[in-house]
Formats: sequence, structure tokens, C-alpha cells
Amino acid sequence: MKLKTYLPLFLMAAFGGAEAQPATPQETNKTHSATNSTTLEALVADALEHNPEGKFYEAELTTARAGRHNAGNWSNPDLSSSVGIKNSRDRSSGISGEGLAWSVSLAQPFEWPGRIGLRKAIANRDVELAELGLARFRIALAGRVRSLAYGLFAAQQKAEAAHEVAARFQALREVLLQRDPAGLTPLLETRIIEATELSMQHKATEAAIAAKSALLELNQLRGVAPDLHLSIKPSTLTFVPPETLEELWARGRTNNFELRVRTVELAQQGFRVDLAKNERFPAVTVGPTFSEERALDRERVVGVAVTVPLPLWNRNKGNIEAATARKMQAEVSLAVAHREMERKVAEAAMTYQAKLAEIQKWRPDSVVHFQEAADLADRHYRLGAVPVSTYVELQKQYLEAVEALLDTKKEALEAAQSIELLTGFKLPLAQTVQEKTNP
Repeated sequence: MKLKTYLPLFLMAAFGGAEAQPATPQETNKTHSATNSTTLEALVADALEHNPEGKFYEAELTTARAGRHNAGNWSNPDLSSSVGIKNSRDRSSGISGEGLAWSVSLAQPFEWPGRIGLRKAIANRDVELAELGLARFRIALAGRVRSLAYGLFAAQQKAEAAHEVAARFQALREVLLQRDPAGLTPLLETRIIEATELSMQHKATEAAIAAKSALLELNQLRGVAPDLHLSIKPSTLTFVPPETLEELWARGRTNNFELRVRTVELAQQGFRVDLAKNERFPAVTVGPTFSEERALDRERVVGVAVTVPLPLWNRNKGNIEAATARKMQAEVSLAVAHREMERKVAEAAMTYQAKLAEIQKWRPDSVVHFQEAADLADRHYRLGAVPVSTYVELQKQYLEAVEALLDTKKEALEAAQSIELLTGFKLPLAQTVQEKTNP
């Protein structure tokens, strides 16, 4: 048999037309067997429930709410008293007397009108910032876990494909060495097979390391033991085109977490400026007083005491200037965050569209055809019908096709997660569909 008899078959098996939503044979035909096998969405739900860092943001929210409660409280009243002995002498009669003298007063400080309201407004913004922080953390965590989980799945599939190709080369090398080939050409072909086997083993090792690294971080985010083994059930990622860039920008202006945080901080700083100006005026302390003295006779005094600090030396000018400067900084930060959001949204949308266009050029069974061509080349190379260059190239192309498709889907998923985080709005750009596996 000659090479030209089989070459058209190899080319037809390796290349196909352009259709959307491809899936690797590992994604569609293989079941990942392990003691702890789960889905992407189940991992996301588990991480959201058990992630240790989430407790930190929840505690921040509790602290902010407690601060809001304290901001509306009045100052506690001051109770003061005194007691002593009084000596009294009447000069006209020469009579003297001695008795007990004591006094008690209750004073309640009253803030200047509007001051408590401003403190409440500042505390309300602290609560809003804590809520935004918690929401942003949960969306970022879900996206990171989903990306890591698919990265783990992709690394496991790459390792399987690399081991499959390496096993072919190993088996073939063992056969060639048993034959003890004579001549230059068989010897060189054997060396090519040996070198390619080493390269495939290296790829398998790299994929295994990547899977282990993703597993360690994934377990950390889930709050479980780092070495807890798990595998991802076969699932297909489906993608839909994003909205236009103008629509994404509009969503970002309304929902972007960074912009919302900067907007709240600007409003809060405005209240701080008003509070600093309000604090130029002193608080007034008012309360009843009662005193009694007993010596020659009994004297009682009932009255009302008013205490007002005189703002002669401190008009709070320094605090007003500092609060105004921080408000200007907040305005600049908001403007910078707005431009940064537009740039990042544009980059993420461009990346997502490019990856989606790349995926749509693949046929759903393209990688299956590459796998079949690689297997066919292996059988016919042993029969002498295929040269070593074609055999090695088909094995490499099969492995590279698996890696390219898995990497492209992972990058598209990460771009979709970035768009979701930047716009602060859950967009159905990337969805996972659980595949049915045969028992």
C-alpha cells in the first residue's frame, strides 16, 4: 500500500467545516471515574456556602450595621453630686452652727441640630459599602471557582489525551526495539519515536501538575483539606453572543461594583464635609440641679444648669479643609474608575467575541476525527503504509487539537466571568450543560 492511498482519508478525518459549540471526545464520550465526582455548579454552590473568607465580609456587614445603630444614639447624661460640712456663724447674735451640705445635678448633652442625622447618613453609607463588598466577593468567588473547576476538568482531559498518545509511542517503540532494526532509516525512525514519546510524557506531566494546582486552590476556596481528591463530571460549555459594547457600558455604569463603591464613598465624603462644618457649633448641656445646706437653718436650691462651650480657639477649620480635600479625592477616584471600567469591559468583550468566533470554526466532532485519524495512522504505520513523519504529525495534531479547544473554551469562560463581574449583572453568556453518561 502507498501513502497516497490513505492520505485523503487522513485529511478528511482531520479537518471539517465550521459549526458552533464543539466538544472534545473526553467531554462527550468519557466518564471521569473518581470517588468524589461533582459538577461545576455544585462546586460553586459549595464554595459560596463554606468559603472561610466570606465570613469576613459578613462580619464587616454586621459591624457596619452596629455602627449605624450607635450613630443614632444620644450621649449618655452626666450625673454629678457633692457632699460636705457647712459651718455658719451669725455675727449679730454670735450664734454658730454646723450641718450637712450636699448637691446633685443631672446634665444631658444635646447635639447641634442636624449632627445626628449626618452621622446616621455616614453610617448608612458604611452599611451600603459592606453590602457591596459582600456582593462583589460572592460574584468574584463564583467566577473564580467556575474557572478553576473547568480548568481542573480541562487539565484532566489533557492529561488523559497525552497519556493516550504517549502510550501509543511507548508500545510502538517497544515493538521497534524488539525487531532490532537494521539500516539508517529504521534507526532514525526509532529515535523519532523515542523523542516524541518523551515529549508526550512531558505534556502529560505538565497537565497533571496544572490539574493538581487547580485542585489545591479549588479546595482552599471550598474550605476543605488541600489534598481532597475530586473530579469534574463531563459537561459541555455553551456560549451566547454578548450584548453590544454600548449596552455593556450602560450596565457597567449602573451595576459595576467599583463605580458603585466610589459613588457611595463620594456621597459619604460629602456628608463628612457637612458634619465637619456642623461641628463648628458646640453641643449644649442642659439639666436640673438641686442642693441643700443645713447649718443655722436649712436652705434648698432648685434650678436648671446650662453649659455651652465658647468656640473661641477651635472653629474646626482644619477638619473642614481635610474633609473637603478627601471629597475632591473621591471625585477623582470616581472619574478614574469610570474610565477604567469602560476599558476593562471593552477588553473583556473583545476577548470573548474573539474566542467565541474561534470556537464556532470547529465542528462538534472535529477532535473525534483527529483521534480517529491518529488511531488509524498508528495501525497503518505498523503495516508500513504510513511514513513516520505523517504518523508523528497526526499524533501531535490530535493532542494539540484537544489542548486548543479546551484552552479556548476556558479563556472564553474567563472572559464571560470578567464581563459579569465588571457589569455587576449576571449575564447568561456561559452555561454548563451536564452530559448524560452511560452506566
